Amino acid sequence: MGWFKTIRRRLFTTTPTYDGIGSGRRAMAWSVGNPGAVAAMLFNQTELRAKSRDLVRRNAWANAALESYVANAIGTGIKPQSMLTDSAQREAVQTLWRNWTVEADAAGLTDFYGLQAMACRAMLEGGEVLLRLRYRRPEDALSVGLQIQVLEPEHLPVQMNSVAENGNLIRAGIEFDRLGKRVAYHLHRSHPEDGALAPMSGNGDNSTVRVDAAEIIHMYRPLRPGQIRGEPWLARALVKLHDLDQYDDAELVRKKTAAMFAGFVTRLAPEDSLLNEGLSDPNGVSLAGMEPGTMQILEPGEDIKFSQPADVGGSYSEFLRMQFRAVAAAMGVTYEQLTGDLTQVNYSSIRAGLLEFRRRVESLQHGVIVHQLCRPIWQAWMDQAVMEGALNLPGYASGSSIAASKAARRDYQACKWIPQGWQWVDPLKEADAMKAAIRSGLMSRSEAISANGYDAEDVDREIAADNARADGLGLIFDSDPRHELSASTAMPVQPVQPAADAQPQGN
Repeated sequence: MGWFKTIRRRLFTTTPTYDGIGSGRRAMAWSVGNPGAVAAMLFNQTELRAKSRDLVRRNAWANAALESYVANAIGTGIKPQSMLTDSAQREAVQTLWRNWTVEADAAGLTDFYGLQAMACRAMLEGGEVLLRLRYRRPEDALSVGLQIQVLEPEHLPVQMNSVAENGNLIRAGIEFDRLGKRVAYHLHRSHPEDGALAPMSGNGDNSTVRVDAAEIIHMYRPLRPGQIRGEPWLARALVKLHDLDQYDDAELVRKKTAAMFAGFVTRLAPEDSLLNEGLSDPNGVSLAGMEPGTMQILEPGEDIKFSQPADVGGSYSEFLRMQFRAVAAAMGVTYEQLTGDLTQVNYSSIRAGLLEFRRRVESLQHGVIVHQLCRPIWQAWMDQAVMEGALNLPGYASGSSIAASKAARRDYQACKWIPQGWQWVDPLKEADAMKAAIRSGLMSRSEAISANGYDAEDVDREIAADNARADGLGLIFDSDPRHELSASTAMPVQPVQPAADAQPQGN
């Protein structure tokens, strides 16, 4: 081991290998810790979440960033397209799903796609969100006996760390078996901060209830291996955005206060009234009222000095712009989305910014929302629909073996999730580029239609129906090849002559 000590002495007794290590003047005040993925959230999540919620409630920029993310990630909804090859079965699945989406919300406030937006916003603001699958009775008369309940992460106590009676470990309210698999969630019946005001508070007892993990969807963005709870998306922007809000507000109040004092009058005799001001207070001070543009003749020996409040300076807007860029980078949105300021953009710059932002959104859509939220709900919905007899899918729940049964279920549950399409800065340029890609064989029509957020089969059916209706009415549009022929052989249109017995209109 002598060689190891020699190398270590040569490396670490002279200049540090990295700039960030050592005890030099620049690094001596840099005190760091290295908690694990579980410990980092265990001790900090409650405060981070509380500050994130407070900032979203009070700060317009924080709320605008969250609204922009939800609008781009969810929009009108991420919708499934069944991949079943049998057209009759595929149509039956899609029809039943459309009927169920309006009944999906356990609170009855929105549909399934509204639940997606609510869950996405809750995840961004609080770092995570819980969705509980609520199975209903036949007398509830639902198209499929399943509804979704959205719960904020406060229902899952982060301080609950113990050993269950069955020997499983409970960490941050989540129960794990000996293999590290999630088997249950221990949830408060109502929000801990609502107390007796919550509808489910009952007699005020807000103890936890154990819910099987198969009934819970825990959605959050995993940033580190082994992470079991989510991190609020505003975590890296909390301090800067809070200070920036206070600075801007202080600047506004300073300007407002300075503007209220138009001038200060110096009098030789304090008891005299100069500008019809009110009576003096016990200290001899009184305020004078002035109209805009008023000129007052002063007595001999009197003087007046007008207020000259300091301006914010020409660098104020640039300073705010640079700070907002840092906040936008921390939150993962563009500066324009955060502030709504489009004064310094052109087509190329805003398109480049949107492309980068949309890559992030697509990563969130497919890696988190579709994988953690949409697919489990689709599978649970189809299981329940087949069990109730709402769907007739032969071999779905039975087979010659467990493997064959699972394979059949996978085939039936296969679907493609289609987010809402992007609206581009210059639609004509994007449409021409997509048309060229289709004609050159680089893209299929189905892929192009899906990129706009539509189902290719639905679009084809609508086109066929429109064409049949146009043919029935004798309509020929310029997209029809017959349009050129009809235009070249068309006779001049004669004006319509009024009937002989028509009466003139008017007086």
